[in-house]
Amino acid sequence: MASVRDGNQGILLVVDVQVGVMSEAWDAPRIIKNIVRAVERARAQDIPVIWAQHSDEELVSGSPDWQWVPELVAAQGELVIHKHFNSSFEQTILEDQLAEFGATHIVLAGAATNWCIRATAYGALERGYDLTLVKDAHTTNTIELKNGAKIDAANIIQELNIAMNWVSYPGRRNATATAEEVEFTMR
Repeated sequence: MASVRDGNQGILLVVDVQVGVMSEAWDAPRIIKNIVRAVERARAQDIPVIWAQHSDEELVSGSPDWQWVPELVAAQGELVIHKHFNSSFEQTILEDQLAEFGATHIVLAGAATNWCIRATAYGALERGYDLTLVKDAHTTNTIELKNGAKIDAANIIQELNIAMNWVSYPGRRNATATAEEVEFTMR
């Protein structure tokens, strides 16, 4: 059973908004703009911003595709977590850093919806954090199956937005909000 965290200290977690991830992502310019807005709002409210940056055999550390998109850059002193798995929690220092911040509420934005955002969202809830998914600040690519069928990116995004409003865990709160409306602390 997860330890439910007391308090309402929020953080913004920006996941994998990297050149190679966003290059063909659905509606990337709008999503990036919304992530920029969420980051600006968090910084204006002195909410910690944590950046999770993925690398693997396809997204090689230090390569041009591995870099952050030009519109988004971690500010001096903001934490960057390097990860190798979908969940930002797995084999990273994220949970230790959240403890140092006293974080109880994670506001989540980034890519890719069906992989790293979903895994990180469920990882947060399973570890006892409250979670708000920024519903207009995450994206992915359309999936093309071997049989020729496609799962549209917009549908993948919509499904996770719906799930994050309906899934329930004991003692935790989860929701979605736009980048303009998101509250960084849960009430």
